[in-house]
Amino acid sequence: MKVIDHINRTQSPTFSYELLPPLKGSHITQIFDIVTQIKPFNPAWINVTSHASTLIYQEDSQGNHTNKVYKKRPGTISVCGVIQNKFGIDAVAHMLCLGFSKEETENALIELSYLGVENVLALRGDTLNYNKAISNSYSVNTRAHELTTQVTNMRNGQFLDNTEYTPLNFCVGVAGYPEKHIDAPDLDTDIIHLKQKVDAGAEYIVTQMFFDNQKYYDFVAKCRDNGITVPILPGLKLLKNAKQIETLAKLFSTAIPSDLVKEIKKNPDNSMLIGKEWATNQIRDLISHGVNNIHFFLMNDVSTVLEIIENF
Repeated sequence: MKVIDHINRTQSPTFSYELLPPLKGSHITQIFDIVTQIKPFNPAWINVTSHASTLIYQEDSQGNHTNKVYKKRPGTISVCGVIQNKFGIDAVAHMLCLGFSKEETENALIELSYLGVENVLALRGDTLNYNKAISNSYSVNTRAHELTTQVTNMRNGQFLDNTEYTPLNFCVGVAGYPEKHIDAPDLDTDIIHLKQKVDAGAEYIVTQMFFDNQKYYDFVAKCRDNGITVPILPGLKLLKNAKQIETLAKLFSTAIPSDLVKEIKKNPDNSMLIGKEWATNQIRDLISHGVNNIHFFLMNDVSTVLEIIENF
């Protein structure tokens, strides 16, 4: 089932989750274990992140330095196939612009369709730390709205070689940023870019993590004022330790409320419990405001989040 159908049919609060593919060299049983824990809670769908290759610097025993292009977490398509077919849970594959050509994207979407996966999240992706050589015969998407357009074209049976094929009927979601994207000069500009993604065919928006629900409510209102009418799903993250006060703010450009910061700094050994209570209150408040679809960024650490979910 498509994500938009899940959203439209929701009569009571439902939860979706986001997982990482295993680290290179790890086994797929890691995903089996995580999804086995989630399945009894009737997840609406499960997202699987995608990661472009990155440049790493290596030093051998003689002190010689070499550069190597390395993909830390391959396997997005395969993991989606496992979730979709082994567990019978709808999977959402993250698709990136940066690090991939349009031709690679088209082939990946064809593979997903063969696996019965019919949902993708179109993202720009993090800036690469190296220049990936792209053949002159290939093309690239540089912005998420361009990637969304490509998926929409395939949904209409239009492929890159200008030949009409059987349509691949994907549901496309995109990301929204209640506190603006890190590269946007301001929130107003960021919402203009978000509107471009929706106009290109996105059927729903899932937000970056936030810890202050008012920022989400204000963001939704601002989107509606700018003609964005598609569903906007809140994305939540469980804060688990004192270090995350700094790392999450830096990595995801999200503000940690001062009350939460003070509480964790006062009781760092109880950070997990404090974060759990904070997330629980966020969910309660969202539900009280009529929000029925909530997305959790698990980062493959599932047990504590499920302890929260079982109360709803």
